[in-house]
Amino acid sequence: MCQILLSIKPEYVDRIFEGTKRFEFRKVRYKRNDVDKIIIYSTSPIMKIVGEAEIVEIIEDTPSAVWEQTKEYAGIDKEFVDEYYKNKEKAVAYKLGKIKKYLKPLQLKDLGINAPPQSFRYVEF
Repeated sequence: MCQILLSIKPEYVDRIFEGTKRFEFRKVRYKRNDVDKIIIYSTSPIMKIVGEAEIVEIIEDTPSAVWEQTKEYAGIDKEFVDEYYKNKEKAVAYKLGKIKKYLKPLQLKDLGINAPPQSFRYVEF
C-alpha cells in the first residue's frame, strides 16, 4: 500500500488528534487506488511530520452534498467550506479512521523530501 503526504495547518492537525475533525477536505483526489493512509505534515510554525491517519472512505460529490455527509465531524464551519469550494463543482473528503500521533515528529528530509507538498505527494514509507 501507499501513503500520501498532506500539508495541514496546525489548528486542523490539533482537531484531528482531538477527534473533532474526522474528515480532511481537498479540491482534488489522488489518482492511485492503493492509498490507505495520510501522513500528516503540520505547516508553519511546526513544519514537521507529526502523525498519520488511516483513510476509511473517500467522499466525492458536490460541495453541498459533501458538507451534508461530513458536517458533524468536519472540524470546520460551513462558511469555510463554502469559501474553500467557491466556484467548484466537486469536493473531496477523506474520512479518517485510526489516528496515530508520532511521539517524535519527523523532518521532511527524514523521508527524502525537500519541500512540503502544495496539494499532496505519494510516499513510500
